[in-house]
This record gives sequence, structure tokens and C-alpha cells, in this order.
Amino acid sequence: MQYRRFGSLDWQASCLGFGCMRLPVLDGDYTRIDVAAAVPLLRHAIEHGINYFDTAYGYHGGNSEAVLAQALRGGYRDRVRIATKLPSWLVQDASDFDRFLDEQRGRLDSDTIDFYLLHALDLARWDRLYRLGVLDWAARARADGRIGHLGFSFHDDYAAFQQIVDAFDWTLCQIQYNYMDADSQAGTRGLRYAAARGLAVVVMGPLLGGSLVDPPPAIQALWDAAPVRRSPADWALQWVWNQPEVSVVLSGMSTLDQLRENLQSADAARPGCLTEDELLTIEQVREVYRQKQPIPCTACRYCMPCPNGVDIPGNLRIYNQVVMYDKPALGRNWWYQRQLSESSRASACVDCDQCEPKCPQHIPISDWMPRIHAVLAEGQDYATLSD
Repeated sequence: MQYRRFGSLDWQASCLGFGCMRLPVLDGDYTRIDVAAAVPLLRHAIEHGINYFDTAYGYHGGNSEAVLAQALRGGYRDRVRIATKLPSWLVQDASDFDRFLDEQRGRLDSDTIDFYLLHALDLARWDRLYRLGVLDWAARARADGRIGHLGFSFHDDYAAFQQIVDAFDWTLCQIQYNYMDADSQAGTRGLRYAAARGLAVVVMGPLLGGSLVDPPPAIQALWDAAPVRRSPADWALQWVWNQPEVSVVLSGMSTLDQLRENLQSADAARPGCLTEDELLTIEQVREVYRQKQPIPCTACRYCMPCPNGVDIPGNLRIYNQVVMYDKPALGRNWWYQRQLSESSRASACVDCDQCEPKCPQHIPISDWMPRIHAVLAEGQDYATLSD
């Protein structure tokens, strides 16, 4: 296992962190963790050098934190640091800060949460928490020992990211980052900005929720022709670890084989380890994926706000990902259902056409919305709906 300095702290974190959002489950039910499989899996990770474990209030229907606590009994807790997250979207008033934190401390059977993150911040959510006094509350929680360090996880654009980073002396941030998202959300620019400010940067989604693991034939052909042989997952992980500003790369692992493969990748992880030829291969892969994108949306958001509440760029992005990575089940069961509220999905479009004159790419948005819903909610084959 390779270790990296964790921002400004005098602590070395394993370059591979264990994300506890995809633990093994029973009968395909996301809320029913297979404890008999999960506990030895988590302990195997610790025994092989992983010392950073990431969970959250809502993972596995609220059961992830308790199962992690069970795995950390018997002396394992002293060997790791835990990150969990405030469910920002559930906060109604300032009293909820203490309520959620104390509930999570109980679930995790830990007096102190090493790293406490404000979960899934965008600018609107951050503004709301800030007005409720979350920073003053966090200072008190640190002073009384209930949390060790404060951070945030993030899903918005770079301008919002910079504003949040500049608002407080954070210890860490968590961003979605992979070779397909280098220019999305915080992106490479945000990664470098946060690191320059002394924050540890924890990366989530290095495999884009599994989308980069089992590529279509055209992508696999490029990997097969590469100057070195790696699995698609290893290529994706090494690209993230290649960035010296990255402290920890999280991976959600549900089987021992996945864990072993990632541990092997982590053993080889070094900043700047990829050659120019290897980086060129990744750029070629990125370009082939992008050529498969059916809707030319650049996420400029000129179409927003929608008068009916539709998250237009969000729906277009998810549909593009389904087609680009050929992952219809993942799009339906994860991205569409979990990333978009019901009121913001494509089904809320009423064909008012107010968005289309604003689109620089001249996308027929009102035509796409029912097609998106047909694929992502009704299970139709996107290939039968293509132009």
C-alpha cells in the first residue's frame, strides 16, 4: 500500500480508501447489507493497509455506518480513520446538526468522528447551511471532541467549488473525479486549487460508478493496443493517482476479488507514474467515449431555470452517460432515480419550449425529454429511439 500526506495534517492516508456505499447486499436489496460478507471484507482491507473509510448517514438505507462499526470492533478502530457525512438535504433547522451527528456517533460506536463532511454540497445547499450557522456549530463540535476535522463533498460547478473552499479553513474536500470528468464539476482546476489551499482531496467516482470497468468493444480495443496491459479499472485508477494533488481515491468494493484487484493497483500507484504514451491512450479512450455522446450538451445551463422544475442538463447528462457507457440498468436504477428528484426528472417537462431558444447548441430539448423518460423510467431500449 502506498500512503500520501493528507493535506495539512501530519498523517499519512492510504492512497486507496474504502467507500462504504456498495457493500455486499442480500437479495439485491440495497438496504440489506450482507453482514457476514461485509465484516470480513472490511477487515481484510484494514489488514492490507487501507486506513481511510468513508461512509454517510444515508448509505445502504442508513445501515452502512452501523456495519462499519461492527467491522471495527476488536481493535480495528484504532487502525483507521472514519469519514462520514451530514445529510445536508435533511437539515430543517440548526438543531438538526447535533441530532444527526449524535445519531451517527451512536451508529458508528465512536465518541469522535475523525472527518465529518457536509454531504453533497452545491451552492444553494451550502448557502442554506451557512445561514443556519453550520460553521459556528462545527467549531463547537470540534472543541468538545465530537468531530476531529470538517470537510465537504461536492456536486456543482467550479465557481461554486471555489466559493465554498474560500469560505472556511477546511481540512478536506471530496470531489467526483475521473478521466471522463476532468473538466466537470470541480475538475482538475478545482483539485489543484483545493490542494494549493492545503486541503486534502479525496476522490469519489474514479470509475464513474462502474461505468469505466466493462467498456464497449471499441474502447476495449484501445486498451488492448496500449503500450502496457492493464484492466480498464486499473487504467482509470492509475489516471487519478497520477495526479500528485490527490490524497485518497475511494472505491466502493462489494467482493473480495474487487478488493484484491484494487489493492494490487494501489501498490503500483505513484504521482506522475504514467508515461506520455499511456496518457495518450487515455486521451484516445476519452475521445471515443465522447464521440458516442448523442446529445451535444455542454452543461452551460443557459436553458435553466426551467419553469416546471426540470433539471434539463442533469437529464441530458444521465442519458448521455447511459449511451456512452452502454449502462442502461445503471442509468435507470442509480443515476436517474438517485441523482434526480422526481419533480426534476424528464417526466416533468410540459413541452413549453421556453428552454430551446436559449440553447447555444440548438438541442431540441422538448423532443428529448419524453425519450429520456422512456429509457430511464419505462425501460425502453435507447437504440430503438435513436435518430
